[in-house]
Amino acid sequence: MKKFKMLIATSVAAVTLAACGGGGADDGTVKLEFFQNKSEAVGTYDELIAKFTEKYPEIKIEQNHVPESETVLRSRLAQNDVPAIMGISGNATYGELAAAGVLHDFSGDEKISRVQPAYVDMLNALAGKDTPNGIPYAANANTVLYNKDMFEELGLDIPTTWDEFIAVAEEVVAAGKTPFYHTYGDAWTAMVPFNALAANLQGDDFLEKRNNNEVTFKERYEDVAENMLTLLGFANNDIFGAGYDQGNTAFANGDVAMYIQGNWAVGSITDANPEANIGAFALPASNDVTMNRLVSGVDTVLTISENTKHKEEAQLFIDFLLRPENAQFYIDKEKQFSAVEGVLQEDPTVVDLTRHFEEGSITSFPDHYYPTGMQVENLVQEFLINKDVDAFLNTLDSEWDKVKDR
Repeated sequence: MKKFKMLIATSVAAVTLAACGGGGADDGTVKLEFFQNKSEAVGTYDELIAKFTEKYPEIKIEQNHVPESETVLRSRLAQNDVPAIMGISGNATYGELAAAGVLHDFSGDEKISRVQPAYVDMLNALAGKDTPNGIPYAANANTVLYNKDMFEELGLDIPTTWDEFIAVAEEVVAAGKTPFYHTYGDAWTAMVPFNALAANLQGDDFLEKRNNNEVTFKERYEDVAENMLTLLGFANNDIFGAGYDQGNTAFANGDVAMYIQGNWAVGSITDANPEANIGAFALPASNDVTMNRLVSGVDTVLTISENTKHKEEAQLFIDFLLRPENAQFYIDKEKQFSAVEGVLQEDPTVVDLTRHFEEGSITSFPDHYYPTGMQVENLVQEFLINKDVDAFLNTLDSEWDKVKDR
């Protein structure tokens, strides 16, 4: 992390940075690069850009999506080549960029007032300061997707506590069916239940106290680890041989009652089976109903290079994306949730999650605040294979300390 911050500081100081990410054409048209990290959203953004171009023909937005976008972005920073406009994940990489002064300061910008404050706070926490260097645009959520037809057939209700959740899984087994399809061959998918459990069981002060060496994973994550192992016992597929795509297909085909996955999987599932009758609820990690919140984070934060020569035009594009009709178009296409106030997801698959946004019973992804380079998903996958709780928690602590000291 320290090396990355030094790299960024060098980039900011470079005189060539001022011209990055955009330029003017001979005909007076302003060309701006829009660097975004979501391959599935390319078509959606293309439609929004076309609509923007109709209204502002003097500004040409050139969308740029590449695989391994965070790696590419870091490489471009090293070359003093910062995109004018960015749509990137609200994770630790964003936090480092914001903390290093590479991004525009949106303090006092009226656009900030258009979005839910909880998501602004999440981004500020990532950067470790109160200055907003990006505007949250779209949010995602960890969910338990469930087969509505199977739940109705078995007379099952949506569980609201951990014990009820496990009881539902046991009833599914008793009926001769499979509760879950786990896809831990793709290590990142194990982070869906892990984050849901950690966010609601380890305490809201854990990350701050861990940063200050006042607490350890060993002390606070035992329930998280034990509950992860409990969930393993309710799937009969090849857990470590199956991946995300296989899980989407299996759930779409009605092979299992529940699928612990994010709302981002809904599109692929319904593509595989348009007749699939599915719903979603927040994983109830605790037996205290008041403690169970929906884990939701900033999937896309819109931001601008601090040194682009065309900041006014870049701001205009962000303003355009934030307009309610455009924000609604985006989440309808991508089956996500909007950070824009008053823009709600009404898709029947995830509509039951809306109450969490209305009540404010949401919390962020814990792993977004872990040190970059910790590779938690691989540690969780290894733990689920070995099933050694003490070794796993000790490894989390040692890896945290190792990465933080770099």
